[in-house]
Amino acid sequence: MVRYRRNFVPGGSYFFTVTLADRKSSALVDQIDILRSAFRQTQSKQPFAIDAIVILPDHLHAMFTLPTGDSDFPGRWRRIKGYFSTRLIVLGTAEKRRRNGDLALWQRRFWEHTIRDDDDFARHVDYIHLNPVKHGLVSRVRDWPLSSFQRYVREDLLPEDWAGDVADDQFDYGER
Repeated sequence: MVRYRRNFVPGGSYFFTVTLADRKSSALVDQIDILRSAFRQTQSKQPFAIDAIVILPDHLHAMFTLPTGDSDFPGRWRRIKGYFSTRLIVLGTAEKRRRNGDLALWQRRFWEHTIRDDDDFARHVDYIHLNPVKHGLVSRVRDWPLSSFQRYVREDLLPEDWAGDVADDQFDYGER
């Protein structure tokens, strides 16, 4: 049995990859309003900052910073996934179920990385914003609407033409 070790840093910043069980699904972009509502509802009950995010058809990448003294990122993901899944059940668009009856919409776990320093933070933000290009969904970062990239442009953190037309191997981002 694999033992998952999570690094719980109160007030820490984390990078996440969260994936649907069906990698051919487009539920995240098809039901984007419900997903946004899941994030808002969760933030209202367990506050956190979304430093960067990208929503793709079958998975998402996000960076959160938790409040001082709080390290419960698993609880936040449980709420987000649960809210989204429950709303899909209500709509009648629920996915398959596992043998134990649980909805089989999400992969059971998620991938998490504790951000170590400013360079690590910047690399992961770049990875998030470049991900739609990496997956061939667009040829320019600015063309993917479901990303925090547009917020970074509005806040003058990045120029609108950042990364131009890119191939996924042109940048140093993500894990080393």
